[in-house]
Amino acid sequence: MKASEIVVGLDIGTTKICAIVGRKNENGKLEILGMGKANSMGVMRGVVSNIEKTVASIKLAVQEAATKSGVEIQVVNVGIAGQHIKSLQHRGIRTRQSVDDEISQSDIDALIEDMQKLVMPPGEAIIHVLPQEFLVDNEPGIKDPIGMSGVRLEANFHIITGQLTAANNIKKCVNKADLDIVDLILEPLASSDAVLSEEEKEAGVVLVDIGGGTTDIAIFKDGIIRHTAVIPFGGNIITEDIKEGCTIIAGQAELLKTKFGSCLASEAQENEIVSIPGLRGREPKEISVKNLARIIQARMEEIIEQVYYEIKNSGYEKKLIAGIVLTGGGSMLKHITQLFEYVTGMDTRVGFPTEHLAKGFSDEIKSPMYATCIGLVLKGLESYEKQISKYPKQEEETPIAQTIKTKGSFFEKILGKTKQFFEEDHISEN
Repeated sequence: MKASEIVVGLDIGTTKICAIVGRKNENGKLEILGMGKANSMGVMRGVVSNIEKTVASIKLAVQEAATKSGVEIQVVNVGIAGQHIKSLQHRGIRTRQSVDDEISQSDIDALIEDMQKLVMPPGEAIIHVLPQEFLVDNEPGIKDPIGMSGVRLEANFHIITGQLTAANNIKKCVNKADLDIVDLILEPLASSDAVLSEEEKEAGVVLVDIGGGTTDIAIFKDGIIRHTAVIPFGGNIITEDIKEGCTIIAGQAELLKTKFGSCLASEAQENEIVSIPGLRGREPKEISVKNLARIIQARMEEIIEQVYYEIKNSGYEKKLIAGIVLTGGGSMLKHITQLFEYVTGMDTRVGFPTEHLAKGFSDEIKSPMYATCIGLVLKGLESYEKQISKYPKQEEETPIAQTIKTKGSFFEKILGKTKQFFEEDHISEN
């Protein structure tokens, strides 16, 4: 097996913007060629709130990744999250002409294409159409119908939708940074590729990605995505509480949280004190580590309750043998797994995005905060492999990014809808 095409993942987060350049090596493992990151100044709770600041941060992160990898970056796979993300279940039916012909990939593609045409409420667009299980001539529970005979092909789909304007603002930021988007990918799906094993997805597992502005949830059972949700709270809201509760500035609150913070107040020592330098000419401030843990625990319990509500809402609460896997920057808080287990009663571990990485990666890259970005690279490579298997001749004719782009990426599909939406509402794109 030769080394694959180079793919770039771009994670536009609330606290950081990260770009990772990678490719699959001869052994099928992900080789990281370079990484760049920048502080995210124009994103609130996973949604772009300031175009110019976001563009500046994207340029910084991409430039750093390009310099480290020695690769000229032109196209990227971008993640999307935010409170506007919704999911729904839908069933598609296709009646085939002949019972003798085998069911092929083109039949499944036609079913997915039909789902893409579903009528959405104004201002919403379909981001992903994910097949769950298939039925062939009313025979249920089929995971892969290719090669079977049958006239009536049905499928249950998990459909993920998002706001057209949110997607459009991401596109605008990336384009203004002189880049093109290959695909727009839901962030919890990307994170799950980076930190979950196939055995966990089969057994039943909840992925909880605690970012700066949002907490993303993806539930898997029998190897199939069953439920997705985005909670509009993350690590930043804990920092804000520390800032208010201890009357200190945001930078000091973030340092306190990461260096001395704990999710269990009962584990903190009563007499442990941290001294914070005072502002110009003022006395240093002394803060009790136990009080700090109480603030963190109170807010984290709220986030866990929301996560637990989504787990119960999915209907799979009693069927998730592999429990909960935490990832994202917020998962690095001390005693977080114990608090999750206490509130939900489910086994919990922290997921590190090292499973698919080739040897030789830096210690920094194995942090859970890079799970989404590594997942975006993995999703990009997966799309690349699918396109090559569908259009093998095009590998030599055009760069893969262009191939994928022209074969119906998310933005190609919604371009007409976006134009119509802005025209109807008489909103100028500028």
